[in-house]
Formats: sequence, C-alpha cells, structure tokens
Amino acid sequence: MSNDNRPLTGLRVLDFTHVLAGPFATRILADMGADVVKINSAQRAVGTQDPKHPYYLMWNRNKRALALNLTTDEGKTVARELCLQADVVIDNFSAGVLDRWGIGYQAIHEHNPQAIYVQMSGMGDGGPWSKFVTYAPTIHALAGLTHTTGVSGREDIGIGFSYNDHQAGLHGAVAVLAALEQRNRTGIGHRVDISQFEVGVNFLGPSLLDYFANGATARPVGNDLPYDAAAPHGCYPCKGGNPNPDKIPGLGERWIAIACMTDTQWSALKTVMNHPQWAAHTELDSVKGRMAHKQTLEQQLSSWTQDQDAYELMARCQAAGVPAGVVQDGADLLERDPQLAGAEFARPMDDVHPELGPTWIDALPIHFTKTPCNEYHRVRAIGEDNAAILQDWLNMSAAEVAKNQTDGVLE
Repeated sequence: MSNDNRPLTGLRVLDFTHVLAGPFATRILADMGADVVKINSAQRAVGTQDPKHPYYLMWNRNKRALALNLTTDEGKTVARELCLQADVVIDNFSAGVLDRWGIGYQAIHEHNPQAIYVQMSGMGDGGPWSKFVTYAPTIHALAGLTHTTGVSGREDIGIGFSYNDHQAGLHGAVAVLAALEQRNRTGIGHRVDISQFEVGVNFLGPSLLDYFANGATARPVGNDLPYDAAAPHGCYPCKGGNPNPDKIPGLGERWIAIACMTDTQWSALKTVMNHPQWAAHTELDSVKGRMAHKQTLEQQLSSWTQDQDAYELMARCQAAGVPAGVVQDGADLLERDPQLAGAEFARPMDDVHPELGPTWIDALPIHFTKTPCNEYHRVRAIGEDNAAILQDWLNMSAAEVAKNQTDGVLE
C-alpha cells in the first residue's frame, strides 16, 4: 500500500477469501508488504463479510478493497484479467467455486504460468466430504480436536474458539511462501490444495501414533499430559480476581498454571511454598510418587495457592525455576501485561476509521530487523480502492472504471 522494503513488497495477491482462515492468511501477507486486493461486493457484504463486522475488521487490515459483482459476465471478465496479473490467487470457498467462475487454476495457468493458486477449502479438493460446508466447531469435531481437548466425562466440551481456522491461516501463508520459493527456482506457479480438516488432524500426531502402535484410543485428559507423567501439572486458584457484579460462574476468578516437569522443579516449588509439612513426604520426591498421590497433592497445592496473589506467585515461581503463568484474560493482556506492552503488541491504529473511529492493532508477532513490518492501514470500505487497483493492475482508465461502476460491475 506504500513504497517500502518489507519482505513481500511488490507481491500481488488476489484475495477471494472470507470469514477467518483465508483472511488471516492474507493478512499475514499484507502485514509483510504484499499488495493484497480484497474482493467483496455489496451482495456478499453480510455477516462476516460486512466491513463493519468485528471479524472483517480484525482480519482485513492492510488490504486494498475492490468491489466486484461476480454474478455478471463483465465482473467475471474483470476477475479473469486480474488473475492474469496476479502472483497469488487465494480462496477458501468450497472446492470448485473459482473453476465455475472461469478463473480457476487450469483456466489461468496457460496464460499466466507464474500464478500461484492456493485453495483453502474445509475438506480439500476430492474425497466424499469435499463439498461439506465447514466451520470451526464441525472441523474441530471431525478432526478429533473436540474429543482430545475436552474434560473426561464431558464429551460436549471442546475448543471454544476458532483454533483450527487460525492454524489453517498460518498454513495458507506458509504455502504461499513455499510456492514462491518453488517459482523462484522453476519460473512456474503451482496450485496448492489445503484441507483445513487435515490441518486439524495433523495436530493429533501422538494420538494417531499411539493408536497405530498400541491400539490405544485417545481420551480427553483436561490439564493432564496424555503421554508423559508430571505433577503438579494444572491450574490452581488464587486470591483476588477481576470484578464480577453479575455473579457469572467462573468469571473474575484468578488462577495460575503450574507445571513441574522434573523433580528439581518440584523441589524448587517446595522452597517457594516454604516447605509445608504435607510436601515433605519422601514419596513425593519422585514423579512416580507424586503421580500416585496426585489427587491429594492437587488438593493441598490448591489450598495453598488460593491465599496467594497470582502475579506475585508467578514471579516467585519463575525466579525459582518453576514454570508458572497466570491465567490471563483479555483485560490482563491489554492493560497489565508488561511483555506485550514492551513489544507494543496492542496499539491504536494511526489510520483512523472514518465511520467507526479509532481501532486497535494486534501487531504482527514476527520481527524483521532489517525490514520491519510496522505499517498498518485500516480496513477499507467495499470498493474504496476500485480506481487505484484497476489502474495499477490493469491500466484501466478513469472512464472505463466509471462505466463499469455505472453498469453495476464494480459494486
């Protein structure tokens, strides 16, 4: 969006993505300098495609906005011309949508062999489930993430946020970078098919190996480690917390995570606790003994932590070499976390939104020494950059842009 030397400056990305996974992938590319052209239309600007929706605001910064009515033949023609100029074309529709519009990889590759196509569909291209409509809860369930991240006896508990969408977005960005490296060597762009379902399954590697090797089926274990022995290893209550005037269960409570992975760390934790009598039993000196008395250990430790300030206890534990971390909420992260404050991770965006006012940045957590990626532009309204994009990419005149606007192509 400006002349700079960020790592991906000069890369042209045509972005047909929506909701979270795809837009997150292209946001990463845009943050690193790529000219990402976000395709949207008045017809599709509902729900998460509405530029005022929190999802849209979160995942579509640093992109230019082109309104394109793809229900018209003229709109499809403009899309084709853009694809012929693109370095990267990316979508996360169900498999085959770009092909039906006449702008899929096969249709474009013959005329733009350098174009890289990345398709991030829910189930991937091919197979009996390829046409499934997928969202985070269904992907988590199908991929086994819901089952393995729950609590024993509660099969309805799983990951409550779009974990797999974020992971798929990261895979999408990496796929683009890998395809660019391949193109640098061969001069040819490739089609990359990403199954968000397979991304989720990929995170269950140890569980799959356990089944293949031992016939053991993974079970929900809550905060316990499924394949290692460690105790204490969990979250423990502390005093204080944030206000909870509505008395919502769990809200406002203060907890700390403590993980003693070695006997040395357990010994250090005993020192932090000032060597209470209950922790002096010699059978607790080994992980085997602590696991054998795990329930009693957890109860005693919880009884002690509930009288401790979580942040003070974290500092004391870390100083003693005991892995510990306060269970932070959003307010903690933005208002009291010194690590994030020092990194300026959350900051107001200088480019103020004309309708919504000030918005905030969650900064790119990749820090380039020579080519810093610290330029952030607000989310653009639908079609706000029509003239500039079509001039830059297609050398389209102002008169042609105006005619397409009048004809309903650019809306």
